[in-house]
Amino acid sequence: MLRLPVYLDYNATTPCDPRVVEAMLPFFTEVYGNAASRSHAFGWAAEEAVELAREQVASLIGAEPKEIVFTSGATEAGNLALKGIFDRYTAKGNHIITCQTEHKAVLDTCKHIEKMGGEVTWLPVGSDGRVDPVAVEAAIRPNTILIALMYANNETGVLHPIRDVGAIAKKHGVLFFCDATQAVGKIPVDVQADGIDLLACSAHKLYGPKGAGALYIRRKNPRVSLTPQMDGGGHERNMRSGTLNVPGIVGFGKAADICRTSLDTEAPRLIALRDRLETALLSLGETHLNGDPAHRLPHVTNISFRYIESQSLMLSVSKEIALSSGSACTSASIEPSYVLKAMGLPDNLAHASLRLSLGRFTTPEEIDYTITHLSQAVTRLRAGQQAHRQ
Repeated sequence: MLRLPVYLDYNATTPCDPRVVEAMLPFFTEVYGNAASRSHAFGWAAEEAVELAREQVASLIGAEPKEIVFTSGATEAGNLALKGIFDRYTAKGNHIITCQTEHKAVLDTCKHIEKMGGEVTWLPVGSDGRVDPVAVEAAIRPNTILIALMYANNETGVLHPIRDVGAIAKKHGVLFFCDATQAVGKIPVDVQADGIDLLACSAHKLYGPKGAGALYIRRKNPRVSLTPQMDGGGHERNMRSGTLNVPGIVGFGKAADICRTSLDTEAPRLIALRDRLETALLSLGETHLNGDPAHRLPHVTNISFRYIESQSLMLSVSKEIALSSGSACTSASIEPSYVLKAMGLPDNLAHASLRLSLGRFTTPEEIDYTITHLSQAVTRLRAGQQAHRQ
């Protein structure tokens, strides 16, 4: 089935699964109680729905329901984890280890912590986009309180050696926070096996609604404590005050449950479609695959097309295909992606990169359409560049 325009920007956001929408609808008009209202049936029903969603999200990542704190999204969850740990563990130390290719939600929060007197080590990555566990261990100091490392990169899909880093953190008695926003629901994530102490995720990246996220906080071995960043009525066991977004949380739970039961079949399907798309685009020549091809998410490819600026390429197909660039754009200028630059790509390749991310509703027909139209656009733009040079 071919639907136009083709959507290949699933790393930015995903459409709500119709089953998720169906689960949410009653909580807008029928079961509309406040989950904190403990004195009547409307509140009880809302609270029961929230607790079911807590179980569903916990089950997706191998956690206990009581270890899940609902937030407005992964950005808030990351802020709560990083700032909350920094505030709570000042007696032990003020040093955090992170990576140069983290999402801005982590990078900017760490920069804020630096302004508050914290010390941050910004680890480099290799040309494959992965951090070296040896470098992580070497960066640990007596005053290190936290390692913050994303599970999968949002631009390249590259997977870090999370389990190795988790073991290192455990060995040295350092807490491990993982921004798993792009990984949860796409590949198996197990906070116990991976040695993760805090984990951020978001509903809208796994076919749930926007405005709902969660922070996993380990309760034993070790029991993690943090300082709340939102004061108020003491909701979410005093971790995150504010009236709960019951419809969003219900949708998050339903989306998590669908992902959990479809992981085994969805990942191989997406790998096949991605590889088909990737092989065709790389065959155009003068192309470069960005990131480790062996350690990455099943649905993402990041490719640089030499002699073409990615903005021009995206604009040439924008009415037919929704893509994103590996470059961060502003209205005044186009700066090369800090992720690709950290991997050692020269500016010309970093400026020429496209991220294509597939998803649950991507069809073979859409992939074939993308191959045809993107290939034509590349050929046309390169020909124009060559004619201009002559």
